Amino acid sequence: MPELPEVEALVRFLDDRATGRTVVAADVAQIAALKTFDPPMTALVGRVVAGARRHGKWLDLVLAQPPGGPATTGPDAELHLVFHLARAGWLRWSEKAPTTPVRPRLGGGGGGKAAVLALRVRFDDGSGFDLTEAGTRKRLAVHVVRRPEEVRAVETLGIEPLDAGFTPEALGALMAARNQQVKGLLRDQSSIAGIGNAYSDEILHAARTSPFKLTRSFTADEVARVHAAVGEVLAEAVAASSGKPAAELKDAKRAGMRVHGRTGLPCPVCGDTVREVSFADRSLQYCATCQTGGQVLADRRMSRLLK
Repeated sequence: MPELPEVEALVRFLDDRATGRTVVAADVAQIAALKTFDPPMTALVGRVVAGARRHGKWLDLVLAQPPGGPATTGPDAELHLVFHLARAGWLRWSEKAPTTPVRPRLGGGGGGKAAVLALRVRFDDGSGFDLTEAGTRKRLAVHVVRRPEEVRAVETLGIEPLDAGFTPEALGALMAARNQQVKGLLRDQSSIAGIGNAYSDEILHAARTSPFKLTRSFTADEVARVHAAVGEVLAEAVAASSGKPAAELKDAKRAGMRVHGRTGLPCPVCGDTVREVSFADRSLQYCATCQTGGQVLADRRMSRLLK
């Protein structure tokens, strides 16, 4: 799943490539991916891209009325194409986008690992992008709205971890609010926006903290250590992704991981074997030497430290 660094890179890429371009086609291929009906997708055609923004893991393409077009004030003066790539979605940019008609489908359309087209947007210079999604569980979500906050998941997002307001005190308050496993807090979008499974693993490894440590058990120094790790890991990943075309971001993300997705490989810090805890729909990776004092976490759904 694309997380804050990759989404930020995609936003910067779109902002650079699409700003000033006029939308000439916006075609839905997977009807289930479109979550709104008013305004319709056709309302985007003829509008000019005013920029791209990020809200947590959501991308927001801002579309304005063209100069000399209909009124540039009022509720429809600016529309937003807001989308979430979910676990297996991706944005594929093309300098020469296909012009063949897109046939809408209710669902399915390919199974397994094959990427299926969900949405195609084409601009006046011939460029454009496809939103695609692989796998059988289709969760990619596309919204056409007048304000991004009309998307409930955007409205309820928590603090941005790279904003100035995300201080050690702010993190400490989130930790004290509810006693939960620290990895769960980092992944909770209503608490902290943009961090998912992969970067929470990386942050906790950098902070030398067990993913299952309860938040109310953290000392002030431990909170500060996690806070510093959040900033360092995300800033490093954003810098590594910045300027890369969309097609290279997945490989860049994998290359930058120290523990996530590296089960069985040596920890780059201490050399111990990176271990895994599997759940029904995901897994986490960690280093026992760096994070749990050498104790191995039980690899079952109700994980706890082995005695």
